[in-house]
Amino acid sequence: MIAAWEARLAGDTTDAEQRFAAARDLAEARGFRYLRADQVAKLPIEELRDRFAAVSGFKDTPDSPDTLDAAALLGGAKEPPLTVSKALEHYWTLAKDKTLGKSEDQLRRWKNPRKKAVGNFIAVVGDKAIKDITGDDMLDFRNWWMERLEEEELTPNSANKDLIHLGDILKTVNRMKRLGLVLPLTDLAFKEADAKKRPPFSTAWIKEKILGQGALDGLNPEARAILLVMVNTGCRLSELAALSAKTIRLDHDVPHIAIEPEGRQIKSKYAKRIVPLLGVSLEALKAFPEGFPRYRESSASLSGTVNKFMRENGLMESDDHTLYSLRHAFEDRMLAAGIDDRIRRDLFGHRLTRERYGDGGTLEQKQSLLQATAL
Repeated sequence: MIAAWEARLAGDTTDAEQRFAAARDLAEARGFRYLRADQVAKLPIEELRDRFAAVSGFKDTPDSPDTLDAAALLGGAKEPPLTVSKALEHYWTLAKDKTLGKSEDQLRRWKNPRKKAVGNFIAVVGDKAIKDITGDDMLDFRNWWMERLEEEELTPNSANKDLIHLGDILKTVNRMKRLGLVLPLTDLAFKEADAKKRPPFSTAWIKEKILGQGALDGLNPEARAILLVMVNTGCRLSELAALSAKTIRLDHDVPHIAIEPEGRQIKSKYAKRIVPLLGVSLEALKAFPEGFPRYRESSASLSGTVNKFMRENGLMESDDHTLYSLRHAFEDRMLAAGIDDRIRRDLFGHRLTRERYGDGGTLEQKQSLLQATAL
């Protein structure tokens, strides 16, 4: 009786998860296992009659039974969606056998990569209910990792760890919670060959398709501007998302952006640089002289947003192209313009493979050289 009272009290809440847990506990306190309404309807008539009889007030006033009892015993409590973040919370308990005997430090090191995998997925796809995760969501996450492999020169193993940890969390929760879901987790792992460079967009494709009249109108303004800035700078998405009023310098004799560690780390000491702004990139930044607040702290979602938009609107030149292909296209145009390797590496923030002498070209020289590549 006390267990039933406590369960009833717990059911008087606005929190969906607590309400559902309370209904499950109340059913157990009454001597029944909680079942959904459609499952209750299929029960043998004898058990169905017992459940109705256990609902307080039903016998005397069948038109107005106790609502908490009815929800618990007849399956009327709505089960809240199990999101990816909630799945991780459940996983710590469901996978308890994997942590037995671990020290506090070992437990921390075991948990951190799993937290990272879930955090990365949520940043790219969102904190979706796991029953709503689609194959496209997983491909978006994989493509985001593909771009990171290229941008940060990581090995496929880095991406595979995230995919393995995320998959283990979702499969464990699916199995232990008896959800019966078919999760789209197959054929996602990277092979060494997958680390190859993405093909560049051709100049004609960029001009006619990506920069075509109205081609980017359906993209949110900040994401559209970042894409356009990438066209003539080749900068990394994370670098562009972090730009601020201090690092966007439009009133300079040579308008430019500065990639520097302003409140964040940059990829390496070579990544600190200044890049002239020309063509569509300059025009795009004029509308955002203070940067891109929407993506400054969450650049991971930017890649997924733009790649999805470009795929859905026929803006990818092939299945192998991604947003990052704009960076490769910028390098190809610099090569075609005969720009020296030292200048190209400085503009990209890459390490020079020979001894570095002097400061390289001036900002004015770089602007002059890039005029021939600007779109």
